[in-house]
Amino acid sequence: MNDQSNWIQQAVRRSPLEGQQQIFALVALALFMAVIIGALYLTNVADTSTTGRELEALVAERARLEQTNEQLRIEIAQLRSVPRLIARAEEMGFRQAAGSEVEYLVVQGYRPPQPLTVAPVEEGQDNDNLPLYDETFMGWLQQQADGLSRQFQNFNETYGAR
Repeated sequence: MNDQSNWIQQAVRRSPLEGQQQIFALVALALFMAVIIGALYLTNVADTSTTGRELEALVAERARLEQTNEQLRIEIAQLRSVPRLIARAEEMGFRQAAGSEVEYLVVQGYRPPQPLTVAPVEEGQDNDNLPLYDETFMGWLQQQADGLSRQFQNFNETYGAR
């Protein structure tokens, strides 16, 4: 029995280095966690900087494309200008027609669009008798409310007496 109790005491008894081993394990664990967190942070920073560089490249590309578009718009406007078109027509052998060279064709049933005109006010009309437009929003609301109340009255007269 003495051997058994001796064995149990040795198993339960702590060695003097056991506390230092726990501290070392905690320090090693903290260092390991710091390395992992640092690696994740560096990965995130690298991704962010890469995205930033790509964004800058895309912004520069957009600016270049906008400048190219503006240059093309300028070229189109120059090519469409009347003096340029006249010069190009003359290069192709066309010339401006004289008045005696112009022939007009009459097309039966065609009526060219007429400009819109406003009917003139007749001189004999008495402008003082015309109704004065003075409707306001509140007046319109009152008309709507009156119409709604008349509808309710008609409904009650028709269906309410049954």
